[in-house]
Amino acid sequence: ADITYGTNNEFGFDYLRDNMVYELGERVQRGLNYAIVDEVDSILIDEARTPLIISGPADGASNWYSEFARLAPLMEKDVHYEVDIRKRTIGVHEAGVEFVENQLGIDNLYEAANSPLVSYLNNAIKAKELFQRDKDYIVRDGEVVIVDEFTGRVLVGRRYNEGMHQAIEAKEHVEIKAENQTLATITLQNYFRLYDKLSGMTGTAETEAAELHEIYKLGVVQIPTNRTMIRQDQSDLIYKTEEAKYIAVVDDVQERYEKGQPVLIGTTSVERSEYLSKQFTKRRIPHNVLNAKYHEQEASIIAEAGRLKAVTVATNMAGRGTDIVLGGNVDFIADARLRKRGLDPVETPEEYEAAWHEELPKVKQLVEEEAKKVREVGGLYVLGTERHESRRIDNQLRGRSGRQGDPGESRFFLSLSDELMRRFNGATLEALLTRLNLPDDVPIEAKMVTRAIKSAQTQVEGQNFEVRKNVLKYDEVMNQQRKVIYRERKAILEGEDVQDTAHKMLVDVVTAYVDGATAEGYAEDWDLAKLWDALKTLYPVGLDYHNLIDSDEVGEPGELTQDELREALIADAEKAYAKREADLEAIAGPGAMRQLERSVLLNVIDRKWREHLYEMDYLKEGIGLRAMAQRDPLVEYQREGFDMFTGMLEGLKEESVGFLFNVQVEAQQAPQVAPVAAPQGLAQFAAEAEQNAAQEQAAPAALRAKGIEDKAPAMTYSGPAEDGSAEVRREGGRHAAGPGSRRERREAARKQKRR
Repeated sequence: ADITYGTNNEFGFDYLRDNMVYELGERVQRGLNYAIVDEVDSILIDEARTPLIISGPADGASNWYSEFARLAPLMEKDVHYEVDIRKRTIGVHEAGVEFVENQLGIDNLYEAANSPLVSYLNNAIKAKELFQRDKDYIVRDGEVVIVDEFTGRVLVGRRYNEGMHQAIEAKEHVEIKAENQTLATITLQNYFRLYDKLSGMTGTAETEAAELHEIYKLGVVQIPTNRTMIRQDQSDLIYKTEEAKYIAVVDDVQERYEKGQPVLIGTTSVERSEYLSKQFTKRRIPHNVLNAKYHEQEASIIAEAGRLKAVTVATNMAGRGTDIVLGGNVDFIADARLRKRGLDPVETPEEYEAAWHEELPKVKQLVEEEAKKVREVGGLYVLGTERHESRRIDNQLRGRSGRQGDPGESRFFLSLSDELMRRFNGATLEALLTRLNLPDDVPIEAKMVTRAIKSAQTQVEGQNFEVRKNVLKYDEVMNQQRKVIYRERKAILEGEDVQDTAHKMLVDVVTAYVDGATAEGYAEDWDLAKLWDALKTLYPVGLDYHNLIDSDEVGEPGELTQDELREALIADAEKAYAKREADLEAIAGPGAMRQLERSVLLNVIDRKWREHLYEMDYLKEGIGLRAMAQRDPLVEYQREGFDMFTGMLEGLKEESVGFLFNVQVEAQQAPQVAPVAAPQGLAQFAAEAEQNAAQEQAAPAALRAKGIEDKAPAMTYSGPAEDGSAEVRREGGRHAAGPGSRRERREAARKQKRR
């Protein structure tokens, strides 16, 4: 097909998986030519800080998580440690360090042997102070499940990195699961910048035009609405206390409910939505709750949200971009009525189809009549219970109302204890309210307050922009390295003959060994015995260095030059390699060495790249401290990252050569063929038998190298989805995925779905 439609994270994972496959036929992507991104601001800005990560299991969990979860509640804020809510960081005081040392019975928490304990301590305190149950995560079925801060949806399978998730599991006394190791990663910023051309659409990009231009070189063009927007956006009401705010919210909703106007209430957390739900229940106001705990019912709740007297409580904003139809969704209501009659599109498709055509006109008429009544009472009323740190998220909530020229209304109810107010200018506003001496239940509508809110949101947006720019600068280092590794890997995957690559590696490794041993001094100063010992770990050395020093029993040691030594050892290594090739072909037939070269190179590249990702993460974590020595952390990261990458490439060559010589190889048994049903017709049977025989004859020699994988490991995928939530799933390696290539398995899954 010329056009491929899919989610942003799946395209990104395809790109990463295509650079992890062991067979060319497993690749699914074509060139990255042109991308059109829906809800472009959500994907390129809100989710730009969240990288796409493919990870596999690492070492098991540690009992230190439980130990520090026991200690954290015993430690006091501002005595043992300090917390910066705005930056979401913690710092342990000297008193805290002494407390932990006494509790654990150790002399020095910061000595080398105890250094891993520092991260356990930091994570335990962060879990206590910065991660709140029912806001940042929920506990369901004995598991800690993350709640998306933008949409309030539950992110099944998603886990925090760097031991943070394990610290929260220990805090909540649930099973502590093992950490994962990153196998491949890329940010959405860098993935979409790989495309030759990039474009997108959204209803809320105007406030982020500068960022889209600076990062992606994309201009923003505003298209006029199809019908005039007549929604009334009322000014914010600010209350002194949170309790007074929620009483006012419930009073307002009750008034709207009694006149029949549908209401959508936006909250910032699961906890708040459930609190409001209890208040509505006390007032006997029927309502629906749409949050992380009940997101499975999202479609039905959204379909009913525009009906007369509908009250819907939702977190920010589940169903972004969803059209809440006044009077209700025709298709959904018709389907519900048919199911009530016992008709099902799967079990009774013919009866369902016949009844559908009969029912649809009736439902349409009912919905039109109800929609007319809803318009008469003012359309959908959107009520926000807290301002989000981004103006766009507020605009998205408001944008549920007044669509396609319908009437509508929106208003935000705020209090001085709201998070945005606390982070910026909260004290100033509280002083103003105290001077005015207003009762708690009397709101204020002041321009100063509106300006303060706008200023706070602008500051947070600016901070987040700086964070994203910074992430991009650091990720650019990894991006260039990723391109080099993936280019090399692709060349090995596509090249029928990797003999030249393997030979070049052999020459480079022997040269590096010789240059290292002969860099200083004269020939008599060289420690050739040590060089020979090192070379013997790589390949079976056939030369005796005594003979090289004095081949005719007469000459002086100084007569041996560095070039002569290098050439002699390269020739010896090439001879040993030729013998190794002959031995392998005797075991597994012609082409065995080429197959081994390909498998070894791909495996070693993958393994060294995984280790490098870990090392780079570790480097980035501590690089900020260089600023204390008056050094630019970014420049230091670029320099050290380059040195580490160069070292990784040298290690890659060395490890590959060692594997090619030393890995144990055996001929692979032909796989057992499962019995299949005989095809109809002898002609077809004969044709298939002939085709299978030809394929078997053309198949390369089969060999199995111990410790060399030809399948990807079990993997976990984490990354943002197209609706602003984050999607995670786990699956087995290629061997667990069923027969055929990834492309074939997907096609089979699509056919199954259509059935």
